[in-house]
Amino acid sequence: MKKIGFLSFGHWTPHPQSATQSASDVLHQSIDLAQAAEDLGADGAYFRVHHFARQLSSPFPLLAAAGAKTSRIELGTGVIDMRYENPMYMVEDAGAADLIADGRLQLGISRGSPEQVIDGWKHFGYSSAPDDPNGAEAARQKTELLLQLLEGHGFAEPNPRPMFPNPPGALRLEPHSEGLRERIWWGAGSDATARWAAEQGMNLMSSTLKDDESGEPFHVQQATQLRAYKEAWDAERWGFAPRTSVSRSIIAITNDTDRRYFLGGGDSEDQIGMIDESTRAIFGRSYTDEPDALIEQLRHDSAIEEADTLLVTVPNQLGVDYNAHLIESILTQVAPALGWR
Repeated sequence: MKKIGFLSFGHWTPHPQSATQSASDVLHQSIDLAQAAEDLGADGAYFRVHHFARQLSSPFPLLAAAGAKTSRIELGTGVIDMRYENPMYMVEDAGAADLIADGRLQLGISRGSPEQVIDGWKHFGYSSAPDDPNGAEAARQKTELLLQLLEGHGFAEPNPRPMFPNPPGALRLEPHSEGLRERIWWGAGSDATARWAAEQGMNLMSSTLKDDESGEPFHVQQATQLRAYKEAWDAERWGFAPRTSVSRSIIAITNDTDRRYFLGGGDSEDQIGMIDESTRAIFGRSYTDEPDALIEQLRHDSAIEEADTLLVTVPNQLGVDYNAHLIESILTQVAPALGWR
């Protein structure tokens, strides 16, 4: 059995053929798709976060609204770029959104991916050390503070003459949502960062992009990454079971509209590229075919087999109804045959 959710990048553009013409469109439709996915029996609604782009950028209002409109489905991010975040403020926002959702948030965080602008986090008032040009270490330090704050321990000295009465002792950030600390995920791009996530007590989120560390097919390298994470987790004593997720582009061709949009398109093979001047990366293939053929292809994806959660990327600009159809096709015509349902 696997948890199956969708991952939306939240694109919008004022193109005549786009169902999301504006930021308002994509926000409202994201909430509607979370509701539709819950009605279909999906397990998760996850949203990508990108700054300086015509995409979703401020996740907590969206997560809170979706939490208020749904009752069962997990709500998450994949991922929040920690270089842009104030961990103190983030803990308050996350705590409030999680309480509205009755403890269903699953927050994916990371250093982030290549940006729309140069050093975008610096425009938000943050900086990094000279020996940390891409902000990776700054993101880790913020993450460590975030995890510490989510424990809910008091750390701030109370004012002896406060406006309102305080509970005894040092004060923590409020609102505190019990259990959210165990629902933080790290988006890892390498085996080493996967092991670091385990050492920090975070769940593992692995996308369709990772460092090319062995030259093997993407799914083989990703399965190796997931196993490295689990081995590192077993060496720690966190007191709760970890979770692992992978994301995939999977389209089941079941009608003429699917064929018109997707048949013959997409990348059926892994791709190799450079994500910066020194990092060789491998991009995982897409899966687009009729259900029977799709089932046979997915049987051989060892990383999906290794993970307990699968996030299926959706073409959000095609609208809520069509994306709900794509999700339903996977849940009813693909997942049962693979033992995921």
